[in-house]
Amino acid sequence: MDKFLPIYKKVISNLEQNLPLWLHYHCPEHTKYVLEKVIYIAKMENLEENELFLLKIAALYHDIGFIINREEHEKLSCIIATKELKEFGLKPEEITKICEMMKATEIPQNPTSHLAAILADADLEYLGTDDFFHWSEKLYLELLHYQPELSQEKWNEIQYDFISKHSYHTSYCRQNREPKKLENLKLIEDKLKKIK
Repeated sequence: MDKFLPIYKKVISNLEQNLPLWLHYHCPEHTKYVLEKVIYIAKMENLEENELFLLKIAALYHDIGFIINREEHEKLSCIIATKELKEFGLKPEEITKICEMMKATEIPQNPTSHLAAILADADLEYLGTDDFFHWSEKLYLELLHYQPELSQEKWNEIQYDFISKHSYHTSYCRQNREPKKLENLKLIEDKLKKIK
């Protein structure tokens, strides 16, 4: 029996039913995307199967705290995961590892292990892809819910500042996502120059 599948079904169902609809970015689609990228990056980083199991669970739960509150959602995600994963028979030390990985998605990212680095990179992998503007637009729409006065120009400035300071943590993303990330940064810079 695949131990992961019942956890996957429970978390995705919870996200689909309980996340506010104005979370255009932190939506079930984002969680599925991060899970997919975690599996892929882990393979590229030669991760062992038992470690991948915990990493996949961390990817599933990393944004579930948004069901309760946007503020400190990483902490809330850990509280929810701890309670539910005990019911699924995970050991306390496994749950601690999962929470440590989820903490690494907090901005600014500061992963403290290879597993945490993989999750941190999977969470922001889109920065270095052709999908960047698709996800960026979703995040902008989501932020408008909290800050209705946020202009597109101001958003581009925030994005530019964020990406300029961002670093990938895995060798896979540094080699394969960093170049495209810098291209995307240049595109934002060009948009900002046009306005000025």
